[in-house]
Amino acid sequence: MLGRVNRPGNTGAVGRGTARGQTPGLIEAHELTKRFGDKVAVDHLSFTVEPGRVTGFLGPNGAGKSTTMRLICGLDRPDAGTAAIGGLAYHQLARPLATVGALLEARSAHPGRGARNHLLFLAQTQGFPARRADEVIDLVGLRDAARKRVGGFSLGMTQRLGIAAAMLGDPRVLLLDEPGNGLDPEGIRWVRTFMRQLAAEGRTVLVSSHLMSEMSVTADHLIVIGRGKLIADASTQEFIQRSSERSVLVRTPDPARLRKLITAEGGTVASEDSADGVASLAVTGIAAPRIGELAASASVVLHELTPRVASLEEAFMELTADSVEFGDASAGAGGANRGAR
Repeated sequence: MLGRVNRPGNTGAVGRGTARGQTPGLIEAHELTKRFGDKVAVDHLSFTVEPGRVTGFLGPNGAGKSTTMRLICGLDRPDAGTAAIGGLAYHQLARPLATVGALLEARSAHPGRGARNHLLFLAQTQGFPARRADEVIDLVGLRDAARKRVGGFSLGMTQRLGIAAAMLGDPRVLLLDEPGNGLDPEGIRWVRTFMRQLAAEGRTVLVSSHLMSEMSVTADHLIVIGRGKLIADASTQEFIQRSSERSVLVRTPDPARLRKLITAEGGTVASEDSADGVASLAVTGIAAPRIGELAASASVVLHELTPRVASLEEAFMELTADSVEFGDASAGAGGANRGAR
């Protein structure tokens, strides 16, 4: 169950790591660039992530999402450009974990350490009270596994532990890289509710994911990149509407006559499944009102006339088609591979 937890530290905006005159929690990337050898992982990337909403960070494999998050968190140094949180670079934050919580690598905990001890160690090194370890354990639903060794955790449990670690400082900003990996349907629903609750509290939530169906019902805004470059920065609804994959579902017992009317008007008709003598047609190139007018003019009976727009997955596939990178899975390890994520 999700619950509001007490803040463990200073709640003043500037004291928690925000430059004066800057919006608390605002993430800003400006001309951010990162290379690994001859590979450009992030290419002059600029965007902002605003508080109070869930921002989905999308892109094909190799787009540079994970590298961008690492640059924001100061784990990699950019070759050019800047990344700031509340107007400050990560290394300038007075108490980083009280400002930014991040889940970038789920299996970062020592496998021989218990879940609570792992969180207790992190809390003590950052000056948070020991009770925070218990509070976040309860927050993510790991109370029964608190003393179990992390090495025996499933991927889903490890993800929850990573989220607990990210919440230790009750931060204003959350960066979550594929938080739904390994979670069952209940766990995915929990993460969705959790992120939306954090955004409703006015926090900044940036989440990368390949689960398009989840992003469509979770993210208010989308930042989409490909080959390290910005493709789209728009509301989720606007992004979907940009897709050209629009059609109209028409069900009629007289498909031959309707097809002739539509094709004469310049439309395209594709047959779908039929049932009980009623044909289903997918029409493109003509809007639903005009289809209705054509049918009425020829006394063609319609049982259904429904405009259809692309799903988020379809819109994503269409708009990122030129940015898909098919790399060699055996190309090697280390920084170059990491930078391609």
